[in-house]
Amino acid sequence: MSEQKAPIIVKRIKKVAGGHHGGAWKIAYADFVTAMMAFFLLMWLLGSTAKGDLNGIAEYFKTPLKVAMQGGSGSGDSSSVLKGGGADLTRKTGQIKKGETEAEKKSYNLKAAQAELERIEAARLKQLKNRLEGAIDANPTLRQFKRQLLIDITTEGLRIQIVDEQNRPMFNLASAELQSYTKIILREIGAVLNDVQNRVSLSGHTDAVQYANAGRGYSNWELSADRANASRRELIAGGMDEAKMLRVVGLASSVPFNNAAPNDPINRRISIIVMNKRTEDAITKEASGVQVADEDEARSTIGQTGTALPR
Repeated sequence: MSEQKAPIIVKRIKKVAGGHHGGAWKIAYADFVTAMMAFFLLMWLLGSTAKGDLNGIAEYFKTPLKVAMQGGSGSGDSSSVLKGGGADLTRKTGQIKKGETEAEKKSYNLKAAQAELERIEAARLKQLKNRLEGAIDANPTLRQFKRQLLIDITTEGLRIQIVDEQNRPMFNLASAELQSYTKIILREIGAVLNDVQNRVSLSGHTDAVQYANAGRGYSNWELSADRANASRRELIAGGMDEAKMLRVVGLASSVPFNNAAPNDPINRRISIIVMNKRTEDAITKEASGVQVADEDEARSTIGQTGTALPR
């Protein structure tokens, strides 16, 4: 009985199933799969949404808190109570500075485009001038009248002047009847003018020698206008499109070629101008700006003053 029994020790071993292959990886994998599913769901939604809806969603997320609370087209909206958002807050506020900057940029581009168009047009008129001069040199009939054909480029366009000489007039004396060689000159010019799309202005000029009736009847004004129209008919006979003619005027002796000698035969001339776009627009605007009053309204207005209009 003196012999004691040895204590019984029970050793419990905690077993972990799978060791280092426990269940933690399953949680990470589940998170990854969930994220991928959300990504592909987002891609599917983006692919099936219209472009307008996408723009609306994008604008929604761009909207600052200030605009959402106070309204306006942007955080720098000038109509907002709180200004801000300009390019330089120390100089201008809101959208005022940005608006002015964009306007200046557009104006500059417009001027550059206008200058380029004018440069192209000037080059085209210069080519026409060279061709006319070449046609004069190539034609024996025209070559002998070269001194009477003055061609230059002015602010209005290409100017072609056919002037009289003392012993070689373009028209019969005090008449609108063209000399035979003048018809040849005008028809050659008319054939060349169709090479450009620019429209044409034609004016007749006389010297300062007056008719015996002192201007009370047929005068230099009528004579210059008749000569201008006779020249127009010869240009068209030479092949120029009639629609190219924009203006035909008779200026008598009001615009002399030689200011120092109003009676000089060189003042008797026909001036043909192939107009540039600026001159053409100015003439068209001037013509369209003339407003003729309504006849009934005019009669009513004049009737109030006691003046009767003839029927």
